[in-house]
Amino acid sequence: MEQVCPLCNGLKKLDKFCIICGAPMKDGGKIADYYDEYSPYLPIEITARIDGVPENQCVHLLFCERCGWDHRVAIDRVYM
Repeated sequence: MEQVCPLCNGLKKLDKFCIICGAPMKDGGKIADYYDEYSPYLPIEITARIDGVPENQCVHLLFCERCGWDHRVAIDRVYM
């Protein structure tokens, strides 16, 4: 069995709201994809080592389209 991120793989829907204005937060994807122009193409085994959380979590960037506030959240990976 392999651990996968439910947000990255479309298994879970995001249900978070902005603490500033109350609008629904959007998922900007995993934070490791923002490190440089090549990071979205690297294997997860590599990017999972540099995001600062345990290997069983995936850090996503959430942002509010209304007010611009952003937040990082660790999502627990699930076995598939």
